[in-house]
Amino acid sequence: MPLLLLFPLLAVVVAALWVVLLPLTLRQRYRAGSARRRAHGWVLRVNAWVLSLSLPTFVLTAWLAGRWSPEALPDAGIGLALGVVVGLAGVALLRIEHDDERLYYTPNRWLTLLLTLAVALRILLGVFWTWRRASGADAGAAGWELWLDAGGLWTVGGLLLGYAATLAVGLHRRVARRRLR
Repeated sequence: MPLLLLFPLLAVVVAALWVVLLPLTLRQRYRAGSARRRAHGWVLRVNAWVLSLSLPTFVLTAWLAGRWSPEALPDAGIGLALGVVVGLAGVALLRIEHDDERLYYTPNRWLTLLLTLAVALRILLGVFWTWRRASGADAGAAGWELWLDAGGLWTVGGLLLGYAATLAVGLHRRVARRRLR
């Protein structure tokens, strides 16, 4: 019988660890996302291709999820469009440095912070909506609240994927152009 009491305790410990470690992981994600990196040509090429191939998979998944969440595909499309726009801004603000036959690039800190905050906000909204649903307080939810609940996940996912794919392709092209000089 005491062994059965360990399962709820384990769930509480895992939830507490998640709450404590989430801000640290977001901080590390921001630091890693805005760090200076060496531009290896083959890594940039593979990254651009893999992210470009993941775009149709994301759209297909959103289309399939439309069975349970009717706004999944339009929200994913909006997120992808916003992500491409932010990615183009990221490519324009990307800093490329040349040092002893090596290229380095540094993503824009403000865009990295903006995207990290978008992820943090979406996580907080998800926790808030889970709490409201568990307490039964969302019976009369307004339309925008329901969008934040279901569609916001697809929008933020599309934003991040669109940004990453656009930045990867743009970075690969800029580095390839720079190496040809």
